[in-house]
Amino acid sequence: MKKDNIFINIIKKKIKVDILYQDELVTAFYDLNPKAPVHVLIVPNILIPTVNHVTTNDEIILGRLFVVAAKIAKKKNIHSSGYRLIVNCNHHAGQEIYHLHMHLLGGKPLGPLL
Repeated sequence: MKKDNIFINIIKKKIKVDILYQDELVTAFYDLNPKAPVHVLIVPNILIPTVNHVTTNDEIILGRLFVVAAKIAKKKNIHSSGYRLIVNCNHHAGQEIYHLHMHLLGGKPLGPLL
């Protein structure tokens, strides 16, 4: 499996994007192809290709994804109106980049999921 992808290059600041949050575990930035007024990607700083590759060693990182999502939702003032968090796994779910990531979407009514 590739050890380099667009997310790794964003995390390492080889690709310039507007980073909303970064610490030793996760990085958050705006999706380049937004599906809602607020569309942020939150990614682990280490490569975890899919949910199927998650181990117990990743529990702290996965928890951080949710903590950062809540912080960004509050910062973007969508915490009260509501937002959606999505993690896709593999092709049928729509995963395009094989580096686990969470989509935070909000800023308008999102309707039913499917």
